[in-house]
Amino acid sequence: MNKPKMMKSVQAAALAVSLVLCGAAVHAMPGGHGPHGGPGDAPQRMGMMLDLVDASEAQHKQIRELMQAARKDLQPQHEAMRKLHGEQRALLAAPSIDAAAVEAKRQQMQAQRELVSKRMSQAMIDGAKVLTPEQRTKLNERMARHEARMAERFKDAPPKRGER
Repeated sequence: MNKPKMMKSVQAAALAVSLVLCGAAVHAMPGGHGPHGGPGDAPQRMGMMLDLVDASEAQHKQIRELMQAARKDLQPQHEAMRKLHGEQRALLAAPSIDAAAVEAKRQQMQAQRELVSKRMSQAMIDGAKVLTPEQRTKLNERMARHEARMAERFKDAPPKRGER
């Protein structure tokens, strides 16, 4: 395989691993929800994905521990974000709108999202390192097929409210 082709393959595999691990960690976050249910479903989904790539019990355990650590680390950011959302709602419901205060709140929320993003990125990197290159490639292929099925399934779906 030539270098550019190999790099694309490695990048695609890394993206697939990132999506799976990120999804697992988001579902593991308190109040984190994805398209297929609530946070209680995350361990089962993550386990199923790892089973698809023949992950060992040791790999399952390591990745589960990494995601639990990420969840614990993200708890303060989740609570801070909930508070910031409430403060923003109050600003927008006030008799007169203070645009500068709303903008300051938006910036605070963006800073919280950046903290979450950095921690999630580290969890994904750590999780990807647990899997072998072959497992990451296999996971990438599974995710690509799944993505294609979802794109096909929803290509003719009516627009969501507000997208018309």
